[in-house]
Amino acid sequence: MYTKILVFLFINFFYFFHLLALASDPDPIQDFCIPNTKKSKSIFLSPCKNSKLVTPDDFVFSRLKPAENFTDTGLAAVSVNPSIFPGLNTLGMSFVHVDLNISGINPPHFHPRATEIAYILRGKVYSGFVDSSNRVFSKVIGPGDVMIFPKGLVHFMMNVGETPATIFGCFNSQNPGNVKIPSTIFGSGINDELLEKAFGLNIKQIVVMRRKFFPKKIKR
Repeated sequence: MYTKILVFLFINFFYFFHLLALASDPDPIQDFCIPNTKKSKSIFLSPCKNSKLVTPDDFVFSRLKPAENFTDTGLAAVSVNPSIFPGLNTLGMSFVHVDLNISGINPPHFHPRATEIAYILRGKVYSGFVDSSNRVFSKVIGPGDVMIFPKGLVHFMMNVGETPATIFGCFNSQNPGNVKIPSTIFGSGINDELLEKAFGLNIKQIVVMRRKFFPKKIKR
């Protein structure tokens, strides 16, 4: 009897994790669903627009323009999801247009809900990710090359060429999430003593890092 119970528990245990492994955005139950934002400000709560009122323009996005304003790290990105391109709604995907200035970087980060495919349009980019055993998979890639960043793994990019680089990234979720490691650690309010012990930094160094990554208060 005891053996039967153990077998039952193991079967249910592995079935549960099998379901987790397959978890992703739900399959659509219709061809498309353009959110009717007149009835709700949130695309996730909006009913679908009447299909008879849907036009080809609902499936075209024309704002992937060359970058103009780079961050301090030399990064300029346009993330495209259903909130700015409603045609993506319920289709289980989103994408991003990234420009890296000369020597610019896309700092270590990860997407908790999606795998990413990065396609290099121009430039020379040092790109890679780190697996759960701390093994680094990295390589310098160029125009026409594609690299995959598995779901939930930390990844990064750096322009190592002599000209700006452009990357097109695609996700298998309409809401992949983006957890930036530096700002998450030093810009989220984690206890100073914990950071001192975790990274071997003194309080002055932590203050410097906080000033760089902690969200600035808006003056009213």
